[in-house]
Amino acid sequence: MSDETRVLALCDELLSKCDPKTATPEEFLGHQYDLGLGWVHFPEGFGGLGLTPKAQTFINSKLSKAGAPSPYGRNPIGYGMCAPTVLTHGSDAIKGEYLRRLFTAEDVWCQMFSEPGAGSDVAGLSTRAVRDGDEWILNGQKVWTTLAHISNFGIVIARTDTEAVKHKGMTMFILDMHAPGVEVKPLVQITGEAEFNEVFMTDVRVHDSHRLGDVGEGWHVSLTTLMNERVSIGGQIAPRGAGMISLALNAFSRADESTRANPVYRDRLSKLWIEAELLRLTNIRASNNRKVGTPGPEGSTGKLVMAELNQRIANFAMNTMGMEATLFGEYTFDRPKYALDMSTPQKAFLRVQANSIEGGTSNVMRNIIGERVLGLPGEPRNDRDVPWSQVPRN
Repeated sequence: MSDETRVLALCDELLSKCDPKTATPEEFLGHQYDLGLGWVHFPEGFGGLGLTPKAQTFINSKLSKAGAPSPYGRNPIGYGMCAPTVLTHGSDAIKGEYLRRLFTAEDVWCQMFSEPGAGSDVAGLSTRAVRDGDEWILNGQKVWTTLAHISNFGIVIARTDTEAVKHKGMTMFILDMHAPGVEVKPLVQITGEAEFNEVFMTDVRVHDSHRLGDVGEGWHVSLTTLMNERVSIGGQIAPRGAGMISLALNAFSRADESTRANPVYRDRLSKLWIEAELLRLTNIRASNNRKVGTPGPEGSTGKLVMAELNQRIANFAMNTMGMEATLFGEYTFDRPKYALDMSTPQKAFLRVQANSIEGGTSNVMRNIIGERVLGLPGEPRNDRDVPWSQVPRN
């Protein structure tokens, strides 16, 4: 039996047992996880079947058409970034404790890497973790933490050895976001929402059993998160004509007759459609070729193209709307339950400006592609062999 036949049969079994139109999202996603259709490339017993990631495409398509809830949409950071890290570097006890509730979004997760003085340079972080018997005491600040305000748990990377070189001496932990000493404050975006947050940790205690990976190997663990983050952000596969390009199509269809008849606008829309379709097909090919395990640097390509294409699509949509594009609303402050709200062209235009920063800046993506895909020489660095305590920081 082929992988496709096997997972589609399991999808039929899932839909017959649990109708997504009547079941709660948590109930449906719980059944999906138990059948191994959550992350199909994960091992059996942890939401998967040990198949290749390609099989997930068949599952997602089948369940989406049936109106099933999206685990990514309900818990994007947890589903796409935290879960692969917990699977790869957590104990069986940790995986059994957290993965199912993460998949059902009963526990929303966040990731805490960036800091005010170490954004794109994750290895420059200064949040400290000091061992105290079987526990670690964390002190520091993280920034741009998506959905931290509704998260129950998160993964956090902290410095455990200040005399090691900066890419060593870091360790990753699972953090209870409601633990004493954890404080979450909103960061208001240009949309008026605060899906981002800053997180302060003051003498927060984390048991060593909630450490992910070996002590001092947090950079290696973080690469699992970062590589999956780029695939998660840039590798989403929407049906043809859906996603961001639908924003441009809808705006163009509502434009006045002179705009719709203008060959310049028609040409620009055609080019954007072609680019969106090329990205969609490239993501399908990458998904089909992807092997079990941590994704490689190729995910940076999809993330880079997605970020810049989204901005061009949003620009086009706004240009077709005329003065209507200036009407946005009252900028009412909101701490949303979901990230990446693109419900109007105006909001999408403002929100996608962050696409070329979040999840790794476009310049960082270009460096990764140049060095790790094309084999070009890396940028010169003068801090590779210097202890972190001696590296200048702002």
